[in-house]
Formats: sequence, C-alpha cells, structure tokens
Amino acid sequence: MAFAQDASKAVRFTLVWWVLSAVLYPLLIWAVGQLFFPYQANGSLIEVNGQVVGSELIGQPFTSDEYFWSRPSTTEYSVGEDAAPTGVSGASNLAPSNPDLITRVEETAETLRQAGIEPTYDLLYTSGSSLDPHITLEAAQAQIERVAAARNLSPEQLQELIDTSIDGRSLGILGEPGVNVLKLNLALDAFSPA
Repeated sequence: MAFAQDASKAVRFTLVWWVLSAVLYPLLIWAVGQLFFPYQANGSLIEVNGQVVGSELIGQPFTSDEYFWSRPSTTEYSVGEDAAPTGVSGASNLAPSNPDLITRVEETAETLRQAGIEPTYDLLYTSGSSLDPHITLEAAQAQIERVAAARNLSPEQLQELIDTSIDGRSLGILGEPGVNVLKLNLALDAFSPA
C-alpha cells in the first residue's frame, strides 16, 4: 500500500511540475513578451511599405554592388515569392583546419579583392551563430568606394550614412560597435534609390 501511495504522489508531483514548467511558465513569458516587448517578441521584423524585408536580428546576403555586403552566412535563405525573408538558421561548425572552410575563405577573399574590397575578418568568416547581422566599421568603410561608384555618390556621403548607422556596444560595455547591414542598406535606399 505504501508503494502505491508513493507512486501516486510522485505522479501527481510530476504532473503539477509539468503544468507549471511546460504550460504556465511559457504562457507567462509569452504574455509578458507580447504585452511589454511585442516588437522583439515577434522577431524584430523590419517592414518597408507594409512588406516585411527581414529581421534586424538575422543577417541577410547582399550581392549587388549598390549595397553593402554582409558577412558570410551558412544559413540557407529561402527563395521565391512566398518565402520567408530570414530563411533557415544554423552554424557550419567547420574547424579552422577544415579544407571546405579554407576553400570558402580563399574564394570569398578573391571575390572581395576583385570587387576592390580589402578583406576584413568579418567579411571572410561567419559569426559563431552564422546569423550576425552586423559588420565592423572597418568592413563597412572598406566597401565605400564600390558602393559610391555604383550609386554615383561621394565617399563622404556614404561615410556620413555609416556614422549615423552605428550600433553601439550592448549595455554600453559588451562587444564592439558595428553596423547592421540590412538597416544600413535600407537607409542607403532611402537616401539614394538604387
């Protein structure tokens, strides 16, 4: 009889904790997010003319000379009219000695040099998550000449645009200042339509 009571108590205890931790807690967190932080809780999506163009939290590829290029990403971006703009995420987990990584970095460096861009580390390598939407100020400045020529703008105008697009350190102390490439390119389009 004691075993049956203990087993019953254990099952009830497990069910109560399951309801608390797997149902009520997630609902509470979701409700707080939707009530106090709806923009962030829903993906920090950026809209232009009522159309979602991406998330300020996930990097996107840009290949046109009229835009600043992002750092490489191993994400598989969705394509097509009905595709989500942010794609599927995931890191490559390639070791620094992996031949595939070495080949990709060499090819990327050559592509950058052919475009007149001195390769910087963040234009050559993915971030740890492979999702980082930011590049360093150095990487943005390395692309000024190419974008200025493609858009018939002066390098000074682009430098000013970069300076106004800098995201500072998180909490004022974490990380380095950088530029969100999607937001910079949207500001560039608003400044000078492609």
